[in-house]
Amino acid sequence: MFRAYAALVLVGLIWGSNYIYIKMATAVISPMQVVFLRVLVAFLPLVIAAWASGALNRRQVRHFPHFAVMSVLATSFYYYGFVAGTALLPSSVAGLLGGAIPIVTFVTSYLVLRSERPSALTAAGVAIGFAGIILTARPWDSGGSIPLAGVLWIIAGTVSVGVSFVYARRYLAPLGLSPLALATWQIGLALPTLAVLTDYHGMSAIAENGHALLGLVLGLGLLGTGLAYLIYYYMVERLGAVGASGATYLPAVVAVAIGAAVGETITSIELAALGLILGGVALIQFGSRAAAKRAAV
Repeated sequence: MFRAYAALVLVGLIWGSNYIYIKMATAVISPMQVVFLRVLVAFLPLVIAAWASGALNRRQVRHFPHFAVMSVLATSFYYYGFVAGTALLPSSVAGLLGGAIPIVTFVTSYLVLRSERPSALTAAGVAIGFAGIILTARPWDSGGSIPLAGVLWIIAGTVSVGVSFVYARRYLAPLGLSPLALATWQIGLALPTLAVLTDYHGMSAIAENGHALLGLVLGLGLLGTGLAYLIYYYMVERLGAVGASGATYLPAVVAVAIGAAVGETITSIELAALGLILGGVALIQFGSRAAAKRAAV
């Protein structure tokens, strides 16, 4: 169990550091180019692990339409939204907004599946979490210190990945496919889509910036996508889905800490927003667990 919890901390650190790597890469090449290279680098370790473990087989091809939908929702558009948003925002602010994924996922799940009636606890969690999002975005700031376009791109990415969880629960969970197989298919199918959509002009500039190249290949690709998926599946196996969900608390904290370390201004507003978002996530999880226990009785 020590290894499982160590893995939880590690994946939180990896995901939290993604935002500064995105800032470094998008200073050199376009957001679409960053997403394409990230997915390209991540696909290799995933497909090797999936093939070696026997997670892939020919019978899965008949589920191609579902994999294609997931490749857009959980990879292509999700990654692009986060990269495009982070390019416009301080990495700490992008990390804060990214921490709202569990909140958006819960709301999307309720609206689409209607499987769980919100309790007072979960409703309070949603309200507090969205208050944190609004505080982060600061729409009342006429000076525009937080670009609205960046906020909207991050929110679009969170909605996309939130819808992907609901889609997977409705259409893919009953199939009994391993998470590793699903991740490999969705990333593998996203790759040719991104290859067609990407404008390659100027992309070679990333090779001239060693720090940005290392951050993109190692930080975003191999660690932030490929290895992070593998670690997360290990956590789910050892800790269960509820235990593994603890990894969602760390990235926002890590992103804010890294932002402060590289000289971004972290005010009491960012810290208050961090507390609200994490508090909202915690209340939603506690409320959902309580509802699951009541349903099991």
